[in-house]
Amino acid sequence: MRLSYPTNIKIVKLPCTGKIDAVYLLKTFQNGADGVYVAGCMEGDCHYLTGNLRARKRVEYVKKILDEVGVGGDRLEMYNMSAAQAPRFVEVANEMNEKIRNLGPSPLNKKQTADAVVPEKQAEQN
Repeated sequence: MRLSYPTNIKIVKLPCTGKIDAVYLLKTFQNGADGVYVAGCMEGDCHYLTGNLRARKRVEYVKKILDEVGVGGDRLEMYNMSAAQAPRFVEVANEMNEKIRNLGPSPLNKKQTADAVVPEKQAEQN
């Protein structure tokens, strides 16, 4: 079965979503991501026992931070699915892609673009 998801989605594989760190998620946005979703195994079915539960807590924590700094916590989500649910993975990928498309570019990306333009203008004035 060949399933395809949007080409603008970049997959980062980890041995367990429990390895997700809040700083890693925040840096993803700082480095230009407009949205991120974490796909973990089903709750109660983690090979590392509670990795996906730790990941969910970290995702919720980062969502609050993103809301506080004006990026928007709705740009980050966590979904639980088994490795056998490829159609569900594609469904979530399309759902998140559409959600982020409707939200538009991350405010961080707009600021980075503006910051990149300012030095050029200053150089022209000198």
